[in-house]
Amino acid sequence: MSKICQITGKKAQRGNNVSHANNKTKRTFDLNLFRKKFYWPEQDMWITLRLTAAGLRTINKIGLDAAIKKSAKKGYIFE
Repeated sequence: MSKICQITGKKAQRGNNVSHANNKTKRTFDLNLFRKKFYWPEQDMWITLRLTAAGLRTINKIGLDAAIKKSAKKGYIFE
């Protein structure tokens, strides 16, 4: 499964390692991604999401139901 947050849609970015001698080699900037189980009272079920710390803060701020509906509208997850 790819490294994408199911709430915010954030992906791993690519960039360069730059040495002291200014040599550049490719690298990835990975996400702070983890699996978290939530109880969704509107649907009366448990769901598991792969999300970043920013996605968890979004859920804490606007609520699980609103966050899932918003991310489903943007196409990050399917209801």
